[in-house]
Amino acid sequence: MKCKALTIFAATSFLSAAALAQDDAALNAPAQVPGVQDFRAQATPANPATRLPLWEAGLFGIAITQPAYPGSEERVSRLLGLPYLIYRGKYLRAERGGVGLRALKTPRIEVDVGFAASLGSHSSDIAVRQGMADLGTMIEFGPRLKIKLGDIANGRSQSRLQFPLREVIDISNGFVSRGIAFEPEWVIDTRLPRHWFVSTSLGAMFGDTKLGDTYYGVAPGEATATRNSYTASSGLIALRAGLLAAHMLTPDVRMFYIFRIESLAGSANRDSPLVRRNVGWGAGIGLSWALARSEQSADE
Repeated sequence: MKCKALTIFAATSFLSAAALAQDDAALNAPAQVPGVQDFRAQATPANPATRLPLWEAGLFGIAITQPAYPGSEERVSRLLGLPYLIYRGKYLRAERGGVGLRALKTPRIEVDVGFAASLGSHSSDIAVRQGMADLGTMIEFGPRLKIKLGDIANGRSQSRLQFPLREVIDISNGFVSRGIAFEPEWVIDTRLPRHWFVSTSLGAMFGDTKLGDTYYGVAPGEATATRNSYTASSGLIALRAGLLAAHMLTPDVRMFYIFRIESLAGSANRDSPLVRRNVGWGAGIGLSWALARSEQSADE
């Protein structure tokens, strides 16, 4: 393993997928202490919204592999074991990869303001970035607009658009701002027989000049015989397509499988010497275990 940590581009997405698997499985799990009711009876609740507990806590483990950053020719492979907490308060929410405040909710539109986080990576572990500044641990903060497009296939699928706009802050270097990220995404969630759930997504990541420079800029003092100086620009960073499949083994234990492919075709900084590949992919497999849930249902 060449890289000691995950980059901002993929850590949050993989952890979000794990949280999404918990959220879906909770629809099919009892709101009481796990194991009290029959497992099969929970597979198709008549009113799923009422089955979501106010909070759920547990553990999950995941094995992943991915590019060090979009355009990198080097990969990151990690094993992670982490606790998780999902909280579905009327205003305070901790779910699906972020923690924040829900400012507006209607049957069609939802606006929240929240955080997301990811680990950094040491440039000494990435050959093309040798001698350059490390990519620090980042947090993202800002609003997200979600628009529900409606049910598909007689209610078995739901479609929505998501528009998060967040500032990226490097907490490893004095909470310095690294720019603004905009990540529009089209998501379709589908429930299948035998306790399977599939979520597909198409999206893109855009960044301002500062964020582009964080990942693709090469200052004159960092230039070498094999790495020319480069001034990054704002615009498209990567196009993305993703697949998450989750399978509920018991009311408390779920397996999830993740695959994502991203393309730098048409990206604003395709000519950077730090870009070595046009297409990259990531994959993961994980297991989650719900240890406790509230008896109180969430007020969606």
